[in-house]
Amino acid sequence: MANHWMKDRLKAVPLFRELSDYELDSLVAISHVRVYKPRTFVFMQGDPLERVYFIHSGTVKIYKTDFSGKEQIVSILQTGEMFPHAGFFLKGTYPAHAEVVEEATLIAIPIHDFEQVLMASPELCIKLFRVMGEKIVDLQNRLEAQVLHNTYEQIVLLLLRLTRTNAVKQGKWHRLTAHVTNRELANMIGTARETVSRTLSQLKRKGLINVDEHGFYLIDQEGLEKEIFF
Repeated sequence: MANHWMKDRLKAVPLFRELSDYELDSLVAISHVRVYKPRTFVFMQGDPLERVYFIHSGTVKIYKTDFSGKEQIVSILQTGEMFPHAGFFLKGTYPAHAEVVEEATLIAIPIHDFEQVLMASPELCIKLFRVMGEKIVDLQNRLEAQVLHNTYEQIVLLLLRLTRTNAVKQGKWHRLTAHVTNRELANMIGTARETVSRTLSQLKRKGLINVDEHGFYLIDQEGLEKEIFF
C-alpha cells in the first residue's frame, strides 16, 4: 500500500510523469516522505548537499543571505516542483536556504541514489537537464531586468513572472497561489519594501492588480504586459 501511494505521488511530479513502472519502482525504493511545518527549514545555505526534494503539497521559499543577513529570494516553489536544481554529480553544499511557507509534504531522495537512477535513465536525465536549462534562462532574464529596467518596470516584470510560475487563471485575472508579502516581493528583486508598496498602490489605482478576500494577489497579466511592452 505504501509503495502504491508513493508511486502515485511520484507520477504527479512532471519530471517523472512519463516513466515506466519499472523506472518508477526504482525511485520508490529510494524515496522517503517528510512533512514540514511552516517556518521550518528543509536545509540551510551551506549545509552538505545530501538530498533532492520534490513537493507533493505546500509552499517552499528558496533564498540566499549575505554576511549582513540580507535576504534575496530566488523562488517560491509549489506542488510538483523540485529543489535544489544544482549540485548533481558534485560533492558540495546547498547553495541557498529552503524554508517552508505553508505546511509541506515533500518526497526526499538521497542525491547519490538519485544520480544512479539518472545514469540508468537517459530520458529522465534529459528531462532534468531541460528543467535546469529553464532555470538558467529564468536567471538570465532576471539579470537582464535588473540591468535594463528601472525599479517600477522590474516590479511589473516580477508580477508577470509570478503569473507564469505561481498563479491560476480566474477570468481576466491571474490569482497567485502563494501568499507573498511586500517585503518578500522586494527581496526577490533587491529593492526596498517601501518602493514595492508605492508601486503596488499605483498598479491598484490603474486597475492592474487587486487582492481577493483571502489575501491573494489578483494580476491582470494582459494589462501589465501593455504597461511595460507598449
